Amino acid sequence: MDRIDRAILRELQKDGRLTHQELAQRVGLTPSPCMRRVRQLERDGVIRGYRAVVEPEAVDRGFEVLVSIEVRRDRATVEAFEAALREIPDVIEAYRLFGSPGCLLRIAVADLAAYERLWIERLTALSGVTEVNSQIIMKRIKEPEGLPVDGSL
Repeated sequence: MDRIDRAILRELQKDGRLTHQELAQRVGLTPSPCMRRVRQLERDGVIRGYRAVVEPEAVDRGFEVLVSIEVRRDRATVEAFEAALREIPDVIEAYRLFGSPGCLLRIAVADLAAYERLWIERLTALSGVTEVNSQIIMKRIKEPEGLPVDGSL
């Protein structure tokens, strides 16, 4: 991947709705070679997709919670737990971790009452769960804006 590919990635992460013309101009190419590079980045799996960023309150999901969960650590239990998590739409991110806690979730619901229902009815009821800890997000300090594509300092 060269500097132009990285520039394309930077620009598309800022605004995935750029026209081919605008993107080409920003990265210093003509539209045709720029589009070929974008298609190649898509084919190679470097660009995995395009999404809209939705305001959580607009869809009644303004109450966010980070949840750490401990699960019994045998293969069948972990696989069943992970499959069940994928079926809960309120869980918007889920990560299996090394060490403790074993799993970290980001949950978005309408309010505290909705989270309490989710906690009681779904999270604590998942097979293999031994502990659930919740941290309510007070304020988002930094929004996800994409990955740095120029390497680390």
